[in-house]
Amino acid sequence: MNTYNRPKYALITGASRGIGRAAAEIFAENGYHLFLTCHNSMDELEHLAESLQSAHEINCLAVRADMGIETDVARLFTHIQHLDVLVNNAGMAYFGLLSEMTASQWHRIMAVNLDSCFYTCRAAIPLMLKNHRGSIVNVSSVWGAQGASMEAAYSASKGGMNTFTKALAKELAPSGIQVNAVACGVIDTAMNGCLSPEDMDALRSEIPADRLGRPEEAAELIFRTAQAPPYMTGQIITIDGGWYT
Repeated sequence: MNTYNRPKYALITGASRGIGRAAAEIFAENGYHLFLTCHNSMDELEHLAESLQSAHEINCLAVRADMGIETDVARLFTHIQHLDVLVNNAGMAYFGLLSEMTASQWHRIMAVNLDSCFYTCRAAIPLMLKNHRGSIVNVSSVWGAQGASMEAAYSASKGGMNTFTKALAKELAPSGIQVNAVACGVIDTAMNGCLSPEDMDALRSEIPADRLGRPEEAAELIFRTAQAPPYMTGQIITIDGGWYT
């Protein structure tokens, strides 16, 4: 809820669907003005922005941006003068043998999943320093700690995100800016579309909660992390139904 007298602003990347979309909805419900990005699904993102503006009387700007490209992120930040919360949710997966992966595929995973965090954080920090406070929430994965067969690049990018989170938290703690990550288990999003029904059933049977997580559950944890007491920083918080707890 609103703890400031002034308006609150949040940037959520990869917001056209899944966890990003659910995060946009919960931040809008709590009065945040929003900057939302996607790369390929602008029709969906613009419709979401319009519906959130109408329902919650906020300002919501939809921006097409490839978060793995430095110039796209720089262009995005020309629209942003104030920022309280940054949610680095944009990401992509690659499922396959490392021996069959091309260098361009590897670099693309790293750009979208990890380089993007560098670009956005670098641009967001000066805006947060103005108020000596702010919250950065990076959306990570359990594979960032455990590693997954056939997902070496994705696991490496999320492992990098986790240590990036911890290191940047130490750097920014004296300035009152929190940096945390939410590490998701299997969430019911389009990213899992590469799995067959049989593989999905086998995966579900390994999860103590006996189901996939809902995007709304991940989004709620992202929002709560952004609202956490200022002393909580540098944490990797897992939401996985007890899978790797």
